[in-house]
Amino acid sequence: MPDHFLLNNQYSKELYHSYAKQLPIVDFHNHLPPEQISADQQFDTITDVWLGGDHYKWRLMRANGIHEHYITGDATKKEKFMAWAETVPNTLGNPLFHWTHMELKHFFQIDEMLSPSNAEGVWVRANEQLRHESMSARNLLLNNKVEFVGTTDDPADDLAHHESLQKEGFLVKVSPSFRPDSALAIESDGFMDWVSRLEQSSGVSVSNYGAFLDALQGRIHYFDKRGCRASDHGLNVMVYEDATEEQVGVIFDKRRNGEALSVKEVAQFKTYTLQRLAEWYSEKGWVMQLHLGPLRNNNSRMYERLGKDSGFDSIGDRLVAEPLSRFMDCLEREGNLPKTILYCLNPRDYYILATMAGNFQDGSMPGKIQLGTAWWFNDHVDGMEKQMSILANTGLIKHFVGMLTDSRSFLSFSRHDYFRRILCNLLGSWVEKGSVPPDMNLLRQYVEDICYTNARTYFNL
Repeated sequence: MPDHFLLNNQYSKELYHSYAKQLPIVDFHNHLPPEQISADQQFDTITDVWLGGDHYKWRLMRANGIHEHYITGDATKKEKFMAWAETVPNTLGNPLFHWTHMELKHFFQIDEMLSPSNAEGVWVRANEQLRHESMSARNLLLNNKVEFVGTTDDPADDLAHHESLQKEGFLVKVSPSFRPDSALAIESDGFMDWVSRLEQSSGVSVSNYGAFLDALQGRIHYFDKRGCRASDHGLNVMVYEDATEEQVGVIFDKRRNGEALSVKEVAQFKTYTLQRLAEWYSEKGWVMQLHLGPLRNNNSRMYERLGKDSGFDSIGDRLVAEPLSRFMDCLEREGNLPKTILYCLNPRDYYILATMAGNFQDGSMPGKIQLGTAWWFNDHVDGMEKQMSILANTGLIKHFVGMLTDSRSFLSFSRHDYFRRILCNLLGSWVEKGSVPPDMNLLRQYVEDICYTNARTYFNL
């Protein structure tokens, strides 16, 4: 990984090394466990901090013919690391080849390709360094100039670890993000069990739909007092079906009584509930993040064995334009559309979401509605360049809020460096083509805003 990795011209090199490289990090959407930050966890092995919960790596290991025993099974931590080392030489062209070696170099000063031939030495050297105080969870944040972390939290969570960090005055702001997927999943087998959790956390007896809304609103107030800046929604399918509160109340009662719901009734419940949530987000000044389009848990045998988020999700192809337009328009008509980031898993939908964002910019602030960064299966060089080029072609990339890790690993902050290199190279290539002027002061503003300043402003930091 040379200093000029991914930087292919003089303009990109100057933009990166002079401006982008040293900027602090605002990581507004990730899945870092707040309990590990609160406890300032020290990781025993590189497997703990690098492979645990990383379904990106798990997918490639399975594709490489590695038995599940060495991925999520009972193999030792060292055996799992060795299985990943066996896979790495076969990952050329995949972003994990880049991320693996960026992380080894940045965190462990190991500047060589991981393979079975050197895996033993890398295992020993990395684990020795992990024993140092500088490699604890909190110090990994501080040493990477992370200013803000937005974790992903269920409305029924008590947020005790966030409270503890705030009382201590930890220098990195660690804020919860409100992720009410379970509140919308009325069709799921576990819905009523989750409602019971909501009752316990909110102190509200949820005997009807009105009480259900009261409990959710109470949790929004609770999250807001603990520094929440955003909601987050994983929407496999975007739906829109008009309904009144009375109609949804009947649907909720049917579900409480164990009665079957029609597809239309499920859509009505999801639509109306999400509308009400969005109204409350708007009142709080929160950002609403909509992650659209995954097809989850495709392998039923492995889902029954391992549960969700185990590496068996892929890209869906359900239509999104019309229901998303109707949902956003309904909120906009009443002045209740919050700041919104639209992420799509299917790259087919980039132009749809980019132009949809343009429909609802209201002049109240730059970039109120955002096309989110390349997500999940798209967060590689080609995907990031495509997302940013489409954003520039259809809107104003100057106001883009930039990169996030969407990760469970404390080593994933190297992805911000990856993004910054790609951004600088894209801008530099535009200069070389003659499509933008070689005005380094202007380009510096783009780099600093997209990599850092825009996110600080957008999330009210």
